[in-house]
Amino acid sequence: MKLKVVGCGDAFGSGGRGNSCFLVASQAVKATLDFGASALVNFNRFNMGSADIDTVFISHLHGDHFGGIPFLLLDGQFVHLRERPLSIVGPPGTRARLTAAMEVLFPGMGEIDWRFAWSVTEVEPGSTTRHGPLTLTTAEVVHPSGAPSTALRLEDGTHTLAFSGDTQWTDALLPIARGADLFICESFAFEGEPYGHLAYRTIAHRRADLGARRILLTHMSDAMWARRGEVDPTHFIVAEDGLELDI
Repeated sequence: MKLKVVGCGDAFGSGGRGNSCFLVASQAVKATLDFGASALVNFNRFNMGSADIDTVFISHLHGDHFGGIPFLLLDGQFVHLRERPLSIVGPPGTRARLTAAMEVLFPGMGEIDWRFAWSVTEVEPGSTTRHGPLTLTTAEVVHPSGAPSTALRLEDGTHTLAFSGDTQWTDALLPIARGADLFICESFAFEGEPYGHLAYRTIAHRRADLGARRILLTHMSDAMWARRGEVDPTHFIVAEDGLELDI
């Protein structure tokens, strides 16, 4: 399993970093965790093939985590002339929210005669489902988004990748992160208790409880980014757009 950080910024593009998107390659399958509003921009920036994505797993329905999907669909239809199917997997409410976003951004988009098959699968928080060679387990976390917000755990039979999504501290993260080869964890602030988000100090304090082999910090505000030099490099990796890791 290999990971490329497509975007690791917060909703505001702090520090010029893109919205949330992580490309995962496993057993000839390519998937993303999230596909934020700016994700397609960074796919082009890094000369990556967006038409090669098989599945998009969405943590929650905020624009910086799923807002790039209408652009991804149109790119496949009109630019890359996509032929392979695309599966979109998200929490309950994903289909309705995506349909609304498509209509707001590109009126009439829902009436397109698509050249490729695409589908939306909604998974209940707390469920485990199979998607090709990948097994997805989800847990509901604490981040108001008008629909369930979830943490995600992907397993390919050999390696495990976990992702907090956006959330303040909740023990629901523990079984998602436990034993993971890599846990991608949002760290919006350096310290304190930001509403709906995590702080580095909290993550560091609970690192042993999380039980992940490595932790990649993402979704950092400008204030957190400015203090990244204080992050313990023996236990944490600071995400940057374009970073590549073997899991």
